[in-house]
Amino acid sequence: MQRVSSKNLLGKSAAACLFFALNTAFPLVCSTGWAQNGVNARPSADASGNALAYADLADLASAAPLIINAEISQAISLKPEQSAGVPAGFRRAYITAKTEGLIRGDGGVAPNLSYLYDVAVNARGKMPKLKKQRVLLFARAGTRPGEIQLVAPDAQIPATPSNESTVRSIVAELLSAKAAPKIIGLGDAFYVAGTVEGEGETQIFLRTDSGDPVSLSIVRRPGVEPRWAVALGEIVDEAAATPKPGTLLWYRLACALPPALTPQSVRTLSVPDAEAARADYKIVLAGLGPCGRTRTVR
Repeated sequence: MQRVSSKNLLGKSAAACLFFALNTAFPLVCSTGWAQNGVNARPSADASGNALAYADLADLASAAPLIINAEISQAISLKPEQSAGVPAGFRRAYITAKTEGLIRGDGGVAPNLSYLYDVAVNARGKMPKLKKQRVLLFARAGTRPGEIQLVAPDAQIPATPSNESTVRSIVAELLSAKAAPKIIGLGDAFYVAGTVEGEGETQIFLRTDSGDPVSLSIVRRPGVEPRWAVALGEIVDEAAATPKPGTLLWYRLACALPPALTPQSVRTLSVPDAEAARADYKIVLAGLGPCGRTRTVR
């Protein structure tokens, strides 16, 4: 790869950082990449253009104060000694890009950006051509104007119409005043048997990062399929529908709920009531389906 003068790519401070990275034997300490942030997600196959699951995009969008639509201007491969922690099959690159649009970010971003990214190499150990590729960047601001830090090593993905449309819908829900809170665990479960055999109702409270109330209710009636719903508030609305896959509420539940009720959640219930609550919880999990994450975390 032909080396491009850093003075043509970067401002004065960033050029000095790149010169240090390319010409010394010390680890890279520039503030343009994710490497300083302790992020442990491994670059995933999406860099090749494969479709990401909704949960993957929601994970990235939730973690990123900046989501940028950009076009890569140049990618400079760094020396191995400047690429500590890069997994096998990848090479760290110093990338500059032109901002094409901002999907998330209150303060805006510079028209020209620079950051670090681990690129999958081919069988000969060569990086693919990245110049002029349109990408979505999930990032936070760096310490200098125009510098950004990816929120994860794989937080650059192809800006396909599908990816962009899904990310925009996720961001719209995240920023909504009615956004579903993040689930951080299970609270107490309660079960009330009905007056006839096969009738009963379970209510399971969930713990959230914001402290906002969220609960699951499962109702059984003789001769009909059990029905469950989610309440985002103190009042359980029996007319509430189950969350649709590919929505923020579905993601919050499907990707956070544990595979079974914990002993702590049913500690106040009798043995039969606890078993009924556990069975009803399985109905919720089956209704949600799998989270579907595809990104690898080491």
